[in-house]
Amino acid sequence: MFIFDFFKNMLGYLGLYKKNGKILFLGLDNAGKTTLLRRLKDGRLVQHDPTLGSHTEELVLGNIRFKAFDLGGHEAVRKTWKNYFASIDGIVYLVDSSDRARFEESRIEFNKIIQTKELEKVPIVILGNKIDIQGAASEDELRINFGLANTSQIGIEKISEIDGRPIELFMCSVSKKIGYADGFQWLSKFLK
Repeated sequence: MFIFDFFKNMLGYLGLYKKNGKILFLGLDNAGKTTLLRRLKDGRLVQHDPTLGSHTEELVLGNIRFKAFDLGGHEAVRKTWKNYFASIDGIVYLVDSSDRARFEESRIEFNKIIQTKELEKVPIVILGNKIDIQGAASEDELRINFGLANTSQIGIEKISEIDGRPIELFMCSVSKKIGYADGFQWLSKFLK
């Protein structure tokens, strides 16, 4: 197994092997899901309308080839999230770190996700977005608000090294192109 992993990683490093996955982009409305997806697709920052249903893109990011499902975050649309849970390989959950008034609402939705039986082994990267906005929450504040104070898994390389679900928080600014690449790099370790 070690030799296989070594060669797979080497081929990935050389750009000759791509991991594949289906990834959900979840979070409340205005957290930055669609902005992140568009930024990953073509590098541009564009103004857009709120996502009222879902939007799908196929992207390549580093050594990951993935199909991304950007699901709207409005309350009515959140009820449809569960329709996408089957055969998902990863979740990117965005939080607007500058909107403390919605932390509890976001935490409730996040808890629904982590309590879903069919997602119990699915890796989740939480992106605390909008750190470029004055007064945005710190990483420690988000960890406490989301019950992640003692869950850092940075440095863990394989899902077998984790007791339970792989989950990690990264702070970012999609508009400034800061931090989210680290989150995807971490997530890629757990994709096949």
